[in-house]
Amino acid sequence: ELTVVENLTFYAGVYGIQDKERILEVMQIMGLEGLERQRVTSLSTGWRQRLALGTAIVHKPQLLFLDEPTSGVDPNARRAFWDLIYALVDQGVTAFVTTHYMDEAEYCGRVGIMRDGQLLAIDSPLSLKQTALPGLAWDVYPNQPADEDLPQDSVYLLNILNALNACPCVLRAGLASDHLRAITPADVTEAVLRKRLPGIGQTDVRFKQVEPSLEDVFLALADRDSS
Repeated sequence: ELTVVENLTFYAGVYGIQDKERILEVMQIMGLEGLERQRVTSLSTGWRQRLALGTAIVHKPQLLFLDEPTSGVDPNARRAFWDLIYALVDQGVTAFVTTHYMDEAEYCGRVGIMRDGQLLAIDSPLSLKQTALPGLAWDVYPNQPADEDLPQDSVYLLNILNALNACPCVLRAGLASDHLRAITPADVTEAVLRKRLPGIGQTDVRFKQVEPSLEDVFLALADRDSS
């Protein structure tokens, strides 16, 4: 039932902060100007998350723990929230963030991947991609007939996915937005992929070697841990 400024003032008091200038400074950092008298219950999830971050930094901590801070907010709010975290890090704050969004983990300087309470790996995002993945990542694009403006036919896409998963040179394949993602051993080339995909029904499937994502890394580590 507190307003934004009352809420921030209360938490500042919990940390022993009585400086009103600091409260105004945090309001400005979080972009909360103009919302001072709004009740917290009337705020959207994204604005409430900003206020929560403000209450966490009002006493200028050196170490900041954020447990899934962008859960339930829209993509624009997620990006803005990470901009705020970056600004804090630039000021010397160490931010320890948990997230189930793999694209967010890419923003971090060091990433620990966990499954069932077990730490599977910890390193920089780049090093994890170089060491944890068992091979190469490929984007597979099934081409549609030129006169067809409809989205990819799901049955057609599924047939290609099944062919990839049945191919001995493919370690794992799955959906990735409007195309497919395949992981292969490091010695597999595009020519090998084309030669070993029987029954695909199409000759114009496009393969593109890409940088693996942290989601690829997570799935590889989880598969290794469960085997």
